[in-house]
This record gives sequence, structure tokens and C-alpha cells, in this order.
Amino acid sequence: MATQTHTEAEHELIEAAKRVLPAASFGNMAGDVVIREGRGGRVWDESGNEYVDFLLGSGPMLVGHAHPEVTAAVQDQLVHGTTFFANNRQGIALAEAIVDAVPCAEKVRFVSSGSEADAYAMRLARAFRKRDKILKFEGGYHGMSDYSLMSLAPKRPGNFPRALPDSAGIPQSVRDEMLIAPFNDVETVASLIREHKDELAGVIVEPFQRIIPPAPGFLQALRKLTAEHGIPLIFDEVVTGFRLAYGGAQEYYGVTPDICTLGKVIGGGFPLAAIAGRDDIMSHFDRAVVGDEGFLVQIGTLSGNPVASAAGLASMAILKRPGAYERIFATGRELMGTLSELLKRGGIPAVVTGEPPLFDVVFASGEIRNYRDVLRGDAEMMRQLNRLLRERGILKGESKYYISLAHDTADIRHAHDAWESAIKELVKLRKAA
Repeated sequence: MATQTHTEAEHELIEAAKRVLPAASFGNMAGDVVIREGRGGRVWDESGNEYVDFLLGSGPMLVGHAHPEVTAAVQDQLVHGTTFFANNRQGIALAEAIVDAVPCAEKVRFVSSGSEADAYAMRLARAFRKRDKILKFEGGYHGMSDYSLMSLAPKRPGNFPRALPDSAGIPQSVRDEMLIAPFNDVETVASLIREHKDELAGVIVEPFQRIIPPAPGFLQALRKLTAEHGIPLIFDEVVTGFRLAYGGAQEYYGVTPDICTLGKVIGGGFPLAAIAGRDDIMSHFDRAVVGDEGFLVQIGTLSGNPVASAAGLASMAILKRPGAYERIFATGRELMGTLSELLKRGGIPAVVTGEPPLFDVVFASGEIRNYRDVLRGDAEMMRQLNRLLRERGILKGESKYYISLAHDTADIRHAHDAWESAIKELVKLRKAA
């Protein structure tokens, strides 16, 4: 399998990025590749190299890049205006579609990013409960706010429930407002909730944490524990919303939270996210209902943007069609099985973990149930494999394969050949080390 080559023109762009961008990137991925275009399940860089795209813009492109129906919906809206700040038909229709689809959604408030949605969801829980502390799970990603960046990826995890900051610039005081629990550990979570029930404003969790599925009964127990004490349960569904099922992880796993956050898929590739939840909790966005003391101020220039809403509505209409999720899951299952078999054949200790629409490999033995299990994985081996795959025309993030409706049999074959070749090279590198 031929490796990718890069033109002088792309190298010039990379050099320009070094001059004007910190770390020569947008902060998402390394700046050593510059993407020019995407169609279906593939993307091309500025040198014309073609990649099977398992990054999907970090997830939004669930129906594939440049889907003609999404493109048509966007183009139709563009000639009518790109943003108004006021209510618009497309945003209202998108809110209706979310309420119809998502079990917990009685009201919806739009923002422009998942980070915003998660920050507002935590603030909403505080406004409703009139308490300050939030419980989150170690390794859980909830955006870029000070609160969310507590114990996201600690290199040396501390004792529960102590929070550790994962970024410079976070005030010391924020640590005292967050409690940290291990994912998939009902006993520890129950103990923390019972101990801190009078201080807790809410519990926020990715129902499917990064690439780790919930253990049987874990989400149900979390729902029962929070309901017993009147503590709002927040599902961060920025990633899982409309991905695991049309109604999201809460439909897929059969557990309904009080509040959820949505993003990625609902914007169809444009900046749009949302907070959705119970009417009585969402009423804190309405001063006329809760008064000045209970009112949660939320203003965003592009919230409910009509172009993004049109793209989201078109994407959701495609996903709602019979067979859409069956196809995504079938593709994902085949890919997960292939990767597992090739790693086993190569004699490499590894676990392929996740759900068919979203998974990856952890280079470790034993069950993967929480962040500390992932931390046991050989990170250098993961970096080597990702590099080898990039050279063989596979684009993915550091720790996720996103599967789309657009990925086809040719993409599956390409992935198989790239994995087979890269794993053989990885075995050689291990033996030489």
C-alpha cells in the first residue's frame, strides 16, 4: 500500500500555520496535514492525498461530507440570509424535531458549541437546585469550561472525589466545586451522592464515556440514585445524540435524564449545539416564569443560526429513514471485528472497545471499564499505529473511529488493507525495540 506524499504547496501552508497559529494548529489536531475537501466517507488533503475519513470533523458528519440534501438545504437558506439574532423558522423547526426525538427534551435552548451547552447545563442545574457542586466522572469530556476541565485526563489520577485541573489558568476555587467519581462504579458513586446530596446541584455524565460503554445497570443505578435525592441528572450527548440511535444514548440505553446536551450531528457540520430537558428545569431560561432571582442569562450571537439549523434538519431527516442506523451499525460491527482479528493475529495485547458507530483500540489486556483502564494502554503504540495508518490513507483522531452512513464496502476494504499493513509494521517495530 502506497504511502502519502505531500506537495510543496501544502508544505508552504504548514509553514504559514507555524507563523500565525500557536502550535501551528487550530488546537484540535497536529497541523501536519491540511484538508482541502470531503465527499461522502473520504477527504483529500491539499496535496491531493485521499483518506478514508474516520474523523468526520470529530463526529458531526454522520451522513457523510457534502451530502447533496444537506448542501441543498444550506444553499436554499443562504440566499435568504445567514443570521438574524432573532427567532427564525429553521431554528424553531429544529427545536421541534429535537423535542419529538429525544426522550428528556420538553424544551430546547440553542448555543453554538458543545462546550457552551455543557457549561450552561451545569449552570442550569445550579440554578434549579440552588446548590453549587457538580459530580462528574474521571475521564469524562464536557467541553472546555473551567469546570469541565477537571479530571478530564489526569496523568497521575488522585484519590476520589478530589478534582485535578487539566489546564493552566483554572482558578483554585473551581476545584472545590467539582466532585470526581469513577465511571461504571455504582458503589463509589452511590457513596459520594449520599455523602454530598445536600451540596450537589447535579451529576453530569457521558452515557457512553469516550469509547467506554456503560456497564449493565450502571446508568439505571445512576438514574435511581439521582432521582431519590432530587438531583438533576445531565447526559452529555454532544457525541452520542442522534449517533447511537435517533433518540440518542438515552433511547439506546433506555435511561432518561433530566437534562441533556446535544451538538455535532444536530448542526450538520455547522456550529450549533443545544441544551434540552424537563420544562420545569428549562424554565430557568425564562425570566417571566422564575423571576429575577431564578433567571439564567443566556445570549449568543449565532444561537439557533438558520444555516446551521437547516443543515441539522436535513441531516436528521436522512438519519430518520428506515435502515439508516442498521447500516451504520453493520459497518461499525464489521470494522470492529476486522480490527480485533488483525490485532489478535499480530499477537498484540489489545482490546477494541466502544459501540459500532464509535470505537477504538486500547493497547492493554483485560476489561476496559473506566478512564484508569484506558490509562493502562500503551500510548506510544497508539501513536505509532495512528501514524502508520495516516501514511496508508486512514484519517482518524487520537482515540476514536467515527463511522458514517456514507462509509461503504470500498472504505471497509481500504481500512482492512491499511490495518493489516500497519499492524505488520507495528509488530516489526515492537520486535526491533
